[in-house]
Amino acid sequence: MSHLIIQDLHKSFGDLRALQGVDMVVEKGEFFVLLGPSAAGKTTTLRMVCGIERADQGRVVFDGEDVTGAEVRGRDMAMVFQTFALYPHMTIFDNLAYPLRQSGMAKADVVQRVNEVAEMLRLGHTLARKPGTASGGEQQRVAIGRALVRRPSLLLLDEPLTNLDAKLRFDTRAEFKRLHRELGMTIVYATPDELEALSMGQRIALLRGGRIVQTGTPDELYTKPQDTYVAGMVGSPKVNLIPAIRRGADDAPLVEMPFGAVQNGPWADALKPFPVGSELIFGFRPHDVAPATDTGGDDGDGGGTMRIAAKVHLIEPLGDVVILDLTAGETQLKMVLPEEQAIRYSVGDDVPVNLRVENSFLFARETGTAIC
Repeated sequence: MSHLIIQDLHKSFGDLRALQGVDMVVEKGEFFVLLGPSAAGKTTTLRMVCGIERADQGRVVFDGEDVTGAEVRGRDMAMVFQTFALYPHMTIFDNLAYPLRQSGMAKADVVQRVNEVAEMLRLGHTLARKPGTASGGEQQRVAIGRALVRRPSLLLLDEPLTNLDAKLRFDTRAEFKRLHRELGMTIVYATPDELEALSMGQRIALLRGGRIVQTGTPDELYTKPQDTYVAGMVGSPKVNLIPAIRRGADDAPLVEMPFGAVQNGPWADALKPFPVGSELIFGFRPHDVAPATDTGGDDGDGGGTMRIAAKVHLIEPLGDVVILDLTAGETQLKMVLPEEQAIRYSVGDDVPVNLRVENSFLFARETGTAIC
């Protein structure tokens, strides 16, 4: 069942066009993520969903009702802001109780509801303190608790982990997933961090310049990006994108790159109508490159792998995995290896590698759109 429907949403601030026709559907009970860089339109979208901003054009439908022009108070939604927005002169108990008191709830019910939320968020030991004495993670949980205490149907989270350190971000991501699982609440979560998006979102809408360029599950965005922007935004380390040219016969196209040519990828049939000489971009994930073995072959004429002669340019240890920056002639590319395998390589070493062609992408260079 669709819980939230956004149709053709537009918003401008003077000459700045913040949203340019946003369309999305969020299902009931879904953890939905808006992913995009700064100024992509994430916050503006959330603010219009909850009624803080008014749309210039378009509709917001919530629980089957058009709420585009409805007041904030009547939307049964709650929003958690990036800056927490806690009242510093109030205790944490009073911060949590504030929206309930504003609604006229009886004192006994307020106490019961606040204690329930505090226990859920592991804040019971902080209730008598002021927010300024709490840690960053505790302040974040208070902000979430103040939103949850009203038991809204929809929770909007605007880059809620930006002000936390790396350890707290990791812990709070797990906390969000636990809360979503336990409450079954519909959550729309805005973030510029692709790791947050991929680890928490059941579906992700990728925003660029006020437009949604692709919506899908984390796996769909990773394995079937619709353009180079999506391919570059999703996945860590970044996808390898190599300039290429369409060569070969009309019915047997080749993709020529500076370090060799390949054919029979998943894009082969779609490439046939493109004229010889068309400018392309060939893409592949660092995880789809591996050191060549004696049994691994160079099958640029067709098959599962392509052999590339490379040299180690830089080694980036990341704990249990290592990123190897390679050069193939004048072309730079990345490969990811387990630490125990990467330890045998040093900067300057020659390392022939095999690329899994069946997992590669192909894009038109002029538009960046996928050829598939």
